[in-house]
Amino acid sequence: MGTFELTEEERAAIRQRVLELELEHRDLDGVIGRLASDPTQDELQLRRLKKRKLILKDLVARLRARLIPDILA
Repeated sequence: MGTFELTEEERAAIRQRVLELELEHRDLDGVIGRLASDPTQDELQLRRLKKRKLILKDLVARLRARLIPDILA
């Protein structure tokens, strides 16, 4: 795998994006909680929101991993 150092500007941009994604993740968590408590809610919409929340979680994890420098064994 190719290794390269991120510039401080790139690291700051990634950190900012992580914050934005975490905010969206928290917002979705609240929306999902409210919709899940409503028995008349559309299940398809709820599943789509849950899927989006998982995608956000995975994206945040990948971005955070980019911030951790590779350590050669």
